[in-house]
Amino acid sequence: MTPAKRQLHLNLFIQGIGHHEAAWRHPETNPADMMDIGYYQGLAQKAEAAKFDAVFIADALAINANIEFGPFNNFFEPLTLLAAVAAVTTHIGVIGTASTTYGEPYDIARRFASLDRVSRGRAGWNIVTSSNERAAQNFGHDTHLQHSQRYARATEFLEVAMALWDSWEEEALIADRKAGRFVDIGRVHAIDHQGAHFRVRGPLDFPRPPQGYPVLVQAGSSDDGREFAARFAEAIYTAQNTLSDAQAFYTDVKARMAGYGRKPDQLCILPGLAPIIGRTTAEAKERQQELNEYIIPQYGLHMLSRNMNIDLFSYPLDGPLPELPPIEQINGGKSRFQVYVEMARRGNLTIRQLIQQIAFGRGHDTFAGTPTEIADHIEEWFTSGGCDGFNLLAPNLPVDFDRFVEMVLPELRRRGLFRTEYSGSTLRDHFGLPRPANQFSGRG
Repeated sequence: MTPAKRQLHLNLFIQGIGHHEAAWRHPETNPADMMDIGYYQGLAQKAEAAKFDAVFIADALAINANIEFGPFNNFFEPLTLLAAVAAVTTHIGVIGTASTTYGEPYDIARRFASLDRVSRGRAGWNIVTSSNERAAQNFGHDTHLQHSQRYARATEFLEVAMALWDSWEEEALIADRKAGRFVDIGRVHAIDHQGAHFRVRGPLDFPRPPQGYPVLVQAGSSDDGREFAARFAEAIYTAQNTLSDAQAFYTDVKARMAGYGRKPDQLCILPGLAPIIGRTTAEAKERQQELNEYIIPQYGLHMLSRNMNIDLFSYPLDGPLPELPPIEQINGGKSRFQVYVEMARRGNLTIRQLIQQIAFGRGHDTFAGTPTEIADHIEEWFTSGGCDGFNLLAPNLPVDFDRFVEMVLPELRRRGLFRTEYSGSTLRDHFGLPRPANQFSGRG
């Protein structure tokens, strides 16, 4: 039998009314959509009709310093929004962000188990340690934990969450009316965890989620982030803006998995892609330029200043970046700092040019071209060891997602690179992931 051809995984990253930083100013978007649950439900239904693996919602836990000049995230808490999305869809995965730095394992494990049950096995958890230092002051802290401490906490957090999901064995709920026994209590386990960061007795207060665990997704690309992904992640979002960087990242993370007894196909690596689509190459470039005409430089200056740990407002927009602090001094997102620095150095960019470069995807791959050129770009990354698929960042929503579905997706399908129908009903089915075994099975 001929083995099935490897196919792309595609997620729709929904961020407000588009990923371009000035999408809210463009006449083809509607800022009011950001507060309308029907808008998000409609996008998810479109993505499901297109057979995407999942929709993804990010989170920040703090207002952004540049909110005066534009939104950054959605105006909803992710799991609340995704429960509403799950109610009007049947197959597409629902992936939401929750922080291990400012959450507690019992609460987060319980919420994702609930989302997995509400969605009938379609939930995914984007695990973050939080890069926004302003979040600390919203949770009773003066300062952000150090980068390495955040990952140490995240590791223990995941161990506790997995134990809680496993705390009910599959046959624990018996509902034996005649005998008067609702639960086989011998199959429900206290986890009695006592660690450096958490003390959690357990068990969870309801049965194991349909998928066993929600799909574990991770978004950090620092050295700590890569090691964490190699150990736990089943999908990883990463910002790579050249094929060579994507290949190096892909090879490195997949190689690290062996140290944890894992195989490379147990992790899907999904870089972000912001496609700018035109009927001709010139038209696509013109659209890129036209979208950038709506940029307010102060928005990008705030974001760069935060990520680079230096106040850029006192430097000329059309001058080079000043001398930057070493990466060791960055306590926010180390990987994003590195991406921006390398983009500026590689292109010898001024501050204004860097703002324009990151306006579409904040350091993710941005590509302007015809549907065929975009399909070529996607296929090259996918077939040459750069990724297992993409997290799609449409510049303006919904129009640029509609263009991708109508113009690019048929070409990908013509090449046999993307599904025409779902082959299963859970997010694990879509990603080709097994249901994890229960660590407590057989102890009852």
